[in-house]
Amino acid sequence: MDQLWSPWRFRYVSQVNENTPCIFCAKAAGDSAQDREQLILHRGRANLLLLNLFPYTTGHAMIAPYAHLANLDELEPATLTEMFLLAQRFQRALRDCYHPDGYNLGMNLGKSAGAGIEAHLHLHILPRWFGDANFMTVVGETRVLPEDLLTTYDKLVRCFPRES
Repeated sequence: MDQLWSPWRFRYVSQVNENTPCIFCAKAAGDSAQDREQLILHRGRANLLLLNLFPYTTGHAMIAPYAHLANLDELEPATLTEMFLLAQRFQRALRDCYHPDGYNLGMNLGKSAGAGIEAHLHLHILPRWFGDANFMTVVGETRVLPEDLLTTYDKLVRCFPRES
């Protein structure tokens, strides 16, 4: 059997445990001067838009509320509204920058539903292209990304200018 090396994945699985601080809360509390290094594209009033550090496709982002909540029904209506308005803006940014064939939007709420961070809900947004789930993903369980994260960040952050 051939083996494919993906060291980035080991860093993720070896560092996450029950005592690991919430990444969304830590990033939200961080200095906005570090947003590029933290892959934060936009800080809204109630939500954070950031690229996924371990993306399934180029442009895979997440929107997480500042409130540390696990369930959708706990969100304030204004937070939920902003979340989906950001999703709409991000889909437009992906369309303009990458011209994908489609999109996946979704949440995994609870461990049994596949939530990697089950204590803090977040919405995933992924651009999709015909053929992006090729043999590497299916057989090799490895994703091949044609672009590094900071290049992706630099392209997409232009769609989210900072308000002065």
